[in-house]
Amino acid sequence: MVKLAIFSHFDYLPLLVVVAVAWLTPLMMSLLRMRRIPTVIMEIVIGFLIGTFLFPYLSPDSNTVLDFLAFTGFMFLMFLSGLEIDVDQIIASLPRRRLTMARYLRNPFLVGFSIFIITVVLSYGSAQILSQYIPMENTFYFALIMITTSVGIIIPVLKERGEITSRFGQMIILASVVADILSIILFSFTAFILKNGFQPEILLILGIFIIFFIFYSTGILLKRVPAIKKLIFQLSEAASQITVRGTMLMLLIFIVLAQFIGREVMLLGAFLGGLLLSVYTHKARSLLLLKLDGMGYGFFIPVFFVMVGIRFDPTVLAGLERSLFLFLALFLISLYLVKVIPSLIWTRLFGFKRAIAGGFLISSRLSLIIAASAIGLQMGLISPEINAAVILMAIITCILSPILYNQISPKPLLPADKLIIVGGSSSAVLMARRFKMHSRETIIIEKSRERHHEIVEKGLHAVHADGNDPEIYDKLDLLPANYVVVLTDSDTENIRICELLRNRYRHNRIIAVAPSRTLEQIYNRMGVETIDLLRTVVTTIENLILRPTTYHTMVETFESFSVEEIELRNPSCDGLQVKEIPFHNDASLMLVKRKNNIYVPHGDTQLRLGDTVIALGTESALDQMRGQLG
Repeated sequence: MVKLAIFSHFDYLPLLVVVAVAWLTPLMMSLLRMRRIPTVIMEIVIGFLIGTFLFPYLSPDSNTVLDFLAFTGFMFLMFLSGLEIDVDQIIASLPRRRLTMARYLRNPFLVGFSIFIITVVLSYGSAQILSQYIPMENTFYFALIMITTSVGIIIPVLKERGEITSRFGQMIILASVVADILSIILFSFTAFILKNGFQPEILLILGIFIIFFIFYSTGILLKRVPAIKKLIFQLSEAASQITVRGTMLMLLIFIVLAQFIGREVMLLGAFLGGLLLSVYTHKARSLLLLKLDGMGYGFFIPVFFVMVGIRFDPTVLAGLERSLFLFLALFLISLYLVKVIPSLIWTRLFGFKRAIAGGFLISSRLSLIIAASAIGLQMGLISPEINAAVILMAIITCILSPILYNQISPKPLLPADKLIIVGGSSSAVLMARRFKMHSRETIIIEKSRERHHEIVEKGLHAVHADGNDPEIYDKLDLLPANYVVVLTDSDTENIRICELLRNRYRHNRIIAVAPSRTLEQIYNRMGVETIDLLRTVVTTIENLILRPTTYHTMVETFESFSVEEIELRNPSCDGLQVKEIPFHNDASLMLVKRKNNIYVPHGDTQLRLGDTVIALGTESALDQMRGQLG
């Protein structure tokens, strides 16, 4: 009888060291305020240090276990890369009308695809030039290494600058996503062909895509079965964690299928598994992503990057001899040129400086270039010297690219989802403070220099300008999604500003205060949303008299609790009763609006797609509820 070797001797010391590095690295970087350097870069650097001074004395068995965990982390990284891709956004970007130059330049998918093709051509030319300085086993594969990019570096930079939802930010993100998808497909096919030649087995790679389509079609059908939806939702929050188990099952199915074809295709298998889950989960994937991020970035992926540092051997660079520094310099220049030159396509839309800055940002490389280099080294397609140079270049570009982007591209005044308040009254200041608690950026336009100075001293964002001046809205980059609240002290001036916004900018999201019936009618004719001041005051007094405890509680606990409207868009919640959904303990459903009807929800109340749920709770509780319902 075979017994489970629970009490066998396993040396956990190396794993303890690696996990300790993974835990200490972000803490150390936070204490030293090294926010601009990606955490994975420091994991590689510290991994190199412990690999140099500690790991040579460890047993081979320990290295085998760590290599397995690192490879699992690598697969998990590719899986999460696929999961991060918004398939809906790519589909929405596909051209549907007759293509003109103007439509081409405004289409993020077509521009991203064009940048990728130009990058491939330039990379191959650069690889041919670099091959004159050092010997290369395969020039074309080396060129493929150069075309990679790093979405994991790009998104945090854009998010920090408030550009992630802007058109420029979306152009950069989609160009990077297209590069990721096509790079992985090219890697898989190229590695298979270089290893096995043009054999009929290459059709097996196409078979993975067929299986992907079968899984996709089957999953969409199963999601529509009410009994399965209800069962999965109930089990997803229980101890069984069925969604997490299903995710791991999907990852391993595609990895094993790819493994049967060839180890060089496993990268593609893990990526397709994540892409498939991205399609399945659609808008309701935030909670699942949180759990998977915890598993991946909390354990497996840090092990991978620490092991990259441990395995990094800079001494092999000595094999380049005299050509070392010249090659490294030319390699770094090439990595930037093959991305910056194609990015000039953005010049007509965003100007020369922003186009160049975008090219520098998409030049950052990290996980994919390291993965491609590791596969090439294992297959003998690149030398150990080149592999070490690639890792070194990944570290340099990840540090240098965000710095160059921030230096070249002018930082936008405000993020895309800003709130603009015209008039610096006390009501405007109070509103700006309350929206600041919700992490919403607000800017106040005030024409009085003295009042503007007072607002700025209170720590709020304000500009000294006249709300009747169209130039200020151009400078603030007024977008259709931005709300504009008009709150000057003059009713006549408020009307002029609203007319300017409606007639010149065709802006629809305008809110104004109507202290009289006459003003309310004027605003309504313009299509401006109004606040009936008299009715608001009467309602407040009514609440204060009839519901004093509720009123004071809501006012005094605003910073801790808030009310939010959440639209139910999660198909798995459609038809479920309120008592079947494990909401956070610090959140409560107040009302459910369905079309023109409003219900007070009970445990047996069924929720339907399209319902608007009005909930009260803490910020963290409402975040979880948004993930469950939205």
